[in-house]
Amino acid sequence: MPEVPPSVAAFLAGRRIAVAGVSRSGKTPANAIFQRLRDCGHDVFAVNPNATEIAGERAYPDVRSVPGPVHGLMVVTHPDAAPAVVCDALDAGVKHVWFHRSFGAGSVSDAAVELCHRAGVEPIVGGCPMMYCGPVDPVHRAFRWLLRLRRRVPG
Repeated sequence: MPEVPPSVAAFLAGRRIAVAGVSRSGKTPANAIFQRLRDCGHDVFAVNPNATEIAGERAYPDVRSVPGPVHGLMVVTHPDAAPAVVCDALDAGVKHVWFHRSFGAGSVSDAAVELCHRAGVEPIVGGCPMMYCGPVDPVHRAFRWLLRLRRRVPG
């Protein structure tokens, strides 16, 4: 296992993680991230304002609706939706936020990142847990290596 950046280790140290952007179709990066986090032993909560259930799991309209405290939020939405999702999570007391991104803009919104900074939350901007939660598949190992070279994941 490669060295895990401290911000990633802190995010993954939490047991309860919400994933915003999980789709009813099941064919999005958010769904894969949701599944991998669950497979790695996290209590994972799907956040989708347009669904009450996804793949047999309860879905929540927002982070505030998740019962109990949430340690981290994985943002895997369109960037335009990210500020509202982050604002809701910060209101719910979430202290760890990770914005999914590989080669394009991903889910990163400058406004959402700024909301995190103003709240004293240092967000992870880029990459995804599938690059660190074992077993890491060859594609995500390659993505992690390439994106580190391009300074698009935590270092």
